[in-house]
Amino acid sequence: MASHQELRVGLCYWKIEHSSGCSQVHLDIVIEFVFPGFSHLREGGLLFFVLLLLIYLFIIIGNLMVFFAVRLDSCLHTPMYFFISVLSFLEIWYTTTTIPKMLSNLVREQKTISLAGCLLHMYFFHSLGITEVCLLTTMAMDRYLAICNHPPTHPRPRYATIMTPQLYTQLTLGCCFCGFFTPLPEIAWIATLPFCGPNQIQNICDFVPILNLACMDTGTIILINIMDIVHAVEIITAVMLVALAYIQIIAVILRIRFAEGRRKAFSTCASHLAIFLIFFGSVALMYLCFSAKYSFFWDTAISLMFAVLSPFFNPIIYSLRNKEIKEAIKKHMCQSTIFTHHIKKDKNYTS
Repeated sequence: MASHQELRVGLCYWKIEHSSGCSQVHLDIVIEFVFPGFSHLREGGLLFFVLLLLIYLFIIIGNLMVFFAVRLDSCLHTPMYFFISVLSFLEIWYTTTTIPKMLSNLVREQKTISLAGCLLHMYFFHSLGITEVCLLTTMAMDRYLAICNHPPTHPRPRYATIMTPQLYTQLTLGCCFCGFFTPLPEIAWIATLPFCGPNQIQNICDFVPILNLACMDTGTIILINIMDIVHAVEIITAVMLVALAYIQIIAVILRIRFAEGRRKAFSTCASHLAIFLIFFGSVALMYLCFSAKYSFFWDTAISLMFAVLSPFFNPIIYSLRNKEIKEAIKKHMCQSTIFTHHIKKDKNYTS
């Protein structure tokens, strides 16, 4: 006796015949995911929308100001400022992978994302995040070379001979390659998983929430275990390298005789170290969130901190604490104002 197994996707049906047994199973194949938590914010949705939009605009404008200040000012064409401009550029896209979708979920009735959209979100979010980890580690190594390998008796500073434009460009490209290649196997594998059960995600698409929705036991998959080890090694290596670099840097700075030299060295390194701690603090907080149960409010707050904390403070720290960038922003803003004034004046004259 033949039996039929109906596989239902939306309004489409497939029938599969078996040679023995008699059973009938209905499986819903998930083609999109739902964000049910944002329905809780329906009453204050507009207020949250405006607040999140203002934060997003500040992140975009602030990081663009830092990026263009470094690009346009020839005095800032050094390895340290080059890395800062790349970090600001990455922060813009890192935030853009998450906040626009959150904004749309706050005002739209249909709070969904397709499976393909969710996979793309995960890929770019993690790619940009890993690239930032590599870049922040590279920035720590750059400061180590600049401060700890700069003997005053050397006719030309060793740092200038090592950290050439070609090298720091190659290092940046290496960070991008590492960032955009590392999550690719895991994303490609997740794309092959069957999703047929619950399709509800609290806030953002990420590996742990998506794997929990798969219609199979993913805990025993070798690839998942390997990728978990790779990510753990990346984070531990980055933290260890930055910690060792700054231990050496602080030891050298404390031996500087002149107070002005110590202050400038500490100020430069403190900015980078603050961004590093904020970024890794938000990463640690987010992944601790996956192993615990929180209310929707705290779950959303932690997800937002993960997405906006580092990008939000990056322009504040580098524009307020860094005298050179602050002066470059003022100079180019004044130049653009004068240029706009002359254009208006010429238009009035010709008319």
